Amino acid sequence: MGAAPQALAVNTALHGAILVVTIDNPPVNALGQVVRQGLVTAMQQAETDAAVRAVLLVGAGKAFIAGADIREFGKPPVPPSLPEACAAIENCSKPVVAAIHGAALGGGLEVAMSAHYRLALPAASLGLPEVLLGLLPGSGGTQRAPRLMGIKPATELMLGGKPMNAKAALKAGLVDRLAEGTDAVAAGLAYANELLAQNAPVRRTRDIVIADPAAALAELEVLKAETAKKSRGLFSPLKIIECVQAAVQKPFDEALAFERAQFIECVASPQRAGLVHAFFAEREVAKVPEAKLAAPRAFSTIAIIGGGTMGAGITVSALDAGFSVTMIERDAESIARGRKNVEKVYDGLIAKGRMTAEAKAAIMARYTSSTSYDDIAQVDLVIEAVFEDLEVKKAVFRELDRVCKPGAVLATNTSYLDIEAIADATQRPQDVIGLHFFSPANIMKLLEIVVPSKVSADVVATAFELAKKMKKVPVRAGVCDG
Repeated sequence: MGAAPQALAVNTALHGAILVVTIDNPPVNALGQVVRQGLVTAMQQAETDAAVRAVLLVGAGKAFIAGADIREFGKPPVPPSLPEACAAIENCSKPVVAAIHGAALGGGLEVAMSAHYRLALPAASLGLPEVLLGLLPGSGGTQRAPRLMGIKPATELMLGGKPMNAKAALKAGLVDRLAEGTDAVAAGLAYANELLAQNAPVRRTRDIVIADPAAALAELEVLKAETAKKSRGLFSPLKIIECVQAAVQKPFDEALAFERAQFIECVASPQRAGLVHAFFAEREVAKVPEAKLAAPRAFSTIAIIGGGTMGAGITVSALDAGFSVTMIERDAESIARGRKNVEKVYDGLIAKGRMTAEAKAAIMARYTSSTSYDDIAQVDLVIEAVFEDLEVKKAVFRELDRVCKPGAVLATNTSYLDIEAIADATQRPQDVIGLHFFSPANIMKLLEIVVPSKVSADVVATAFELAKKMKKVPVRAGVCDG
């Protein structure tokens, strides 16, 4: 009995005349060195084996390839590089089909664009999100996407960083065909066999001629001016545009070398290091010990105590997340001011053409205000945002303790006062937690979740659930100064 064979990150199997190349590097088939090497080896096998007439690239598991292995960034490169793997695919003398059933992002889409034909299944998601990490597509993405999609749509895809679904990708020219179902191998084999029956040629993306270079460059100038205004101080967006300009003006190989040089500059930039750190930090902070211990409490109605800048900002965040909100203020004048603070945000969006008056009316229908704590007896979650004074806050929490139903979550937005003391003003310290929003609360992404000693695990889990619904980045903090 020998040792069990080691699972390969890239497997090959011959199905009739088609070599099926499966990328199997869980969880998301990231393009680490073993995958890049596996792809190069598989293409050599396809080239030299006379029985192989076409190649099918598929991903195992949930994704096609969800991107480069960002843990390798900033470390010495280990060959083969991703541009070399992409070139091996594109240069193959037999037709190569990529069948995309899940995420094909970043380097994953660059691999797919190096294939000669692309098929997408309904759950496919295609994008070049490098800009979000302070990078640009560095393995031909800025050269191949414009050839497949056209200059402007490709540049906008790279500048926005958001993926597109299968239908949008077909319309954009990023894929050639849609298939039903979830079985990428079966759909891919059917398509590859059909291409063979038609004697379909090898179709290299690099050979597509960019139509009307003068118009393309004019479009890029407009995008450049808009981008310079919008992404002030960010390094990689303008570099993306320069790379697409190179795609229009230089021969493919020269433009590819230019793209690589810009990519390496981005990798070396402190912005990239900061954005990658933030990427991992966001994933890290979302992992909470309490979430494993307890499920969040159900909540659909929220009360906000205080209608100042902070109270109004939190109210807008809650309304935008779909909750019904009751605002409590001390007198009619403060109530009117609180409502005005909330409406001002939506009126600003209407003025910019980003919201209709009807949409505002629909949101404000979920907003009520009152001067009486008795009106919030049945709400599921209360956030206090009154003046930063311990005695004032304790008085508020004694009132909440008196009126709120059992099981309501009682949160304080204090930035530095002792939450333990606030919790001890109630008979239910297990329900009291800190939710520290940053001003303006409807815009700032960060939400500190401050965990006092007596709070129960399901309340902490509820706070993280609220952050998720409000699209905030939650950070767990202990009770301490600042």
